Amino acid sequence: MKKHNRNYSKDNNKGKGHNKPSDKKPGRKPSGKFDNTSQHPKEDGPKEGFSPLKRYRQDKTSFKSDSPKPVDEKFKTVYKGRGKDQKPVFATEKIEGEKGQNRSKKFKSSRFFSKDKNQQVEKPEYNFKKAEKRVSKPKTEEIRLNKYIANSGICSRRDADKLIEKGEIKVNGEVITELGHRVKRYDKVYYKGKLINPEKPVYVLLNKPKDFITTTDDPMNRKTVMHLVEKACDERIFPVGRLDRNTTGLLLFTNDGELAAKLSHPSEKIKKIYQVTLDKPISKSEVEEILEGITLEDGPVHVDDLQVLSKDRTILGIEIHVGKNRIVRRIFAHFGYEVVALDRVTYAGLTKKDLSRGKWRFLTEKEVINIKFFK
Repeated sequence: MKKHNRNYSKDNNKGKGHNKPSDKKPGRKPSGKFDNTSQHPKEDGPKEGFSPLKRYRQDKTSFKSDSPKPVDEKFKTVYKGRGKDQKPVFATEKIEGEKGQNRSKKFKSSRFFSKDKNQQVEKPEYNFKKAEKRVSKPKTEEIRLNKYIANSGICSRRDADKLIEKGEIKVNGEVITELGHRVKRYDKVYYKGKLINPEKPVYVLLNKPKDFITTTDDPMNRKTVMHLVEKACDERIFPVGRLDRNTTGLLLFTNDGELAAKLSHPSEKIKKIYQVTLDKPISKSEVEEILEGITLEDGPVHVDDLQVLSKDRTILGIEIHVGKNRIVRRIFAHFGYEVVALDRVTYAGLTKKDLSRGKWRFLTEKEVINIKFFK
């Protein structure tokens, strides 16, 4: 038999160290073990969960996947929070379709104000008739005139009272100057000779980034949260509650005054969950003391749950329903800690799942019914 001696190093590859054909030929896919893009970055922090914050922890770890990624797909790097060493943790996510091809350039030029087509979402139509029937408290047919005006998107209730006092509002052709006047929903209300009607309810959920203040107007022309949701709808919406300038996380916007009042009232005990990063480790005794209840300068504070999330005891999860100003930061400042990062991950049963930083979405009808008619 004839022996076939093929010397690839002599005939095909003239350089040193090339002992086999190159993998970079057209049409050939590189081997999986050499494909660095198929590896997911590991997330820092412990994997042990705890009961009140279990749902949030599961949502946070749901991005992990062991399956290899196709070479021809596009991916993006997403900020996932802080690890046990307080350094930012990033993960790789798939960008669907061709929309993600030029995303990096837009992100660099305008991080939160990019003209993303995904933000042009049609407002959902809500039907609350079935839910209203299940509520024992009957809904009155009459509402205050200032609320009717505010729901029409003209101005706030306080400014509506000023319009009423000036005699600029007519009801069924009659000028009304009495504060507290009540109207029926089928009454005809006029402002500057034009008929006004209450707007359809709108509910927008925002994942607030840093350096945005929670206000509808700022005399110092700083960046406000209203700039982030200005393209969401034509109706006049406002934030429910507030988040500090350097606090990130969930913030709800709506033109539904009744819902805003419910979520802001202390008696409703709306649950909120925050991820807190401290400047130094917290002791077990101080965690127990916080859970037992502490007293600040403006009165006692009760914390529903507090759990340590990192091995170095600097990242915590806190569940609370108190709505006092800067309450989370003041709780830890009481023990001499500085809050380095604060992120609201759950609000009234709503979560940040599938909502990246600086983006918004409309609530679903089911979500609105849950927070509007049930605790």
